[in-house]
Amino acid sequence: MLELLPPPPTDPLWDLTYEFGSDERAERLNLVLGVYRDHTGRTPVMAAVREAEMRLAERSESKEYRGLSGNAAFNRALLDLVLGPQGPSDRAAAVQTVAGSGALRLLADLICRTRPGTTVWISDPAYVNHRPILEAAGLAVRTFGWCDAEGGFDAAGVLRDLAGARRDDVVLLQGCCHNPTGADPAPQDWAALAELAARNGWVPFVDLAYHGLGDGLEADLAPTRLLAERVPEMFVAVSCSKNFGLYSDRTGCAIVLGASDRAVRHAETALQNAARTLYSMPPEHGAAVVTTVLEDAGLRELWRTELDAMRGRIEANRTDLAARLTAMGWEAQARSLARQRGMFSMLPLTAQEMLRLRREYAIYGTTAGRINIAGISAERIPCLARGIAGVLAGR
Repeated sequence: MLELLPPPPTDPLWDLTYEFGSDERAERLNLVLGVYRDHTGRTPVMAAVREAEMRLAERSESKEYRGLSGNAAFNRALLDLVLGPQGPSDRAAAVQTVAGSGALRLLADLICRTRPGTTVWISDPAYVNHRPILEAAGLAVRTFGWCDAEGGFDAAGVLRDLAGARRDDVVLLQGCCHNPTGADPAPQDWAALAELAARNGWVPFVDLAYHGLGDGLEADLAPTRLLAERVPEMFVAVSCSKNFGLYSDRTGCAIVLGASDRAVRHAETALQNAARTLYSMPPEHGAAVVTTVLEDAGLRELWRTELDAMRGRIEANRTDLAARLTAMGWEAQARSLARQRGMFSMLPLTAQEMLRLRREYAIYGTTAGRINIAGISAERIPCLARGIAGVLAGR
């Protein structure tokens, strides 16, 4: 049987990670995977998370199954966090998932079950896993542009492209800190997108993975809350990997908003059924940690303080890199980088130039030009700037 299996494609990000692992150069720099690292190069356990884990260990009495929706308190806490205390939670349901990617897949399955062959629009470029997840669920995928010639958000181009989205099409939007470009819509651009969705009848599907790491937690959640107020139906995939540091605990949530209680309850049951056939029910630990943090005022404040510190360090890295490139004479490229938000930055380099950056300077980013600006210590920024400038100079 297995001899009949054709050679499957490998994951490009993990291919680069394995290549980095075999690189013996002492100066090598891994900016491929999207994980936050502190000034020592570690991906730390947040203090709020560590305290929550200690409390859970002390009071743990059972490892009994939670049910198909996972941890109900976690789902309520995520609804309150994402939609806000005054948000439309009365017409929303949440199901715990295996991280944000699991939420994307469950929601994609729900869309396909509801309307087989639905067209889902994704940005170009998009998160590397968006298209594979959607197509694996049986959905048709179309793209709309995202960036202008200088690497910023192309508001006019996005609205022009999405004018072609029909009623009941689905448009996948990243709620903040666009991956891979770091180019985000301004508040007025989000308002225009919400108006277009309400007028033309397409359904927003928000991928929310980096909230708190862009312009602050409330500002990063504002676009999702705006859409929830303006449209009758919406899907939201939430990840706790980045802003809680729960990467390997695979903690996420799928949220559905509907126009009626009946529609929402049916969607919730459909999500439960989909989860049952994929993994039965999600793991408990990460959800219990997040719930403990969000339900305790002291831990919640500590978490937000840590999250702000992480955001500040990411901003400082990006500002320093842009300043150094400007000093080296690459002002236009520096301006593009300085406008970006979140963990990732898109370098103004071609695929061939990214290969040169890797081979000649031991700096690893994706072929498309994405680097994890949150994955480098401050003292390595000069090395990164010299590598980028060296490649640009060789054009």
